[in-house]
Amino acid sequence: MHEYSIVDSLLQLAEEHAKKHNAKFVTKLEVKIGVLSGVEPDLLKTAFDTFKEETMCENAEFIMKIQPVVVECNECGKKSELKKDEYLCPYCNSPKLKILDGEDMYLMNLELEIDE
Repeated sequence: MHEYSIVDSLLQLAEEHAKKHNAKFVTKLEVKIGVLSGVEPDLLKTAFDTFKEETMCENAEFIMKIQPVVVECNECGKKSELKKDEYLCPYCNSPKLKILDGEDMYLMNLELEIDE
């Protein structure tokens, strides 16, 4: 289950930023998860809830935004979101697609409670 190693990396990254900015703790982490990233959102949430204990993220809100697959058709040139597991252009039915988004996972937003 690679979700545990992903959460470990997220927690380390969040703590590094928090310490760098003299924060008391992390209040929110927001991630974007592509549907083709191989990350299971439910497992990621469970792993986060398990491993955040006794870290600067212990009380942080964890927000996951699921990114659908965005493609550009190499035949007709139109961009679209794929709604199903069929990888055909919804406009011209071509299988010649370039994936633009939906394959990766990103930390999009990190909010900190700063010591003043």
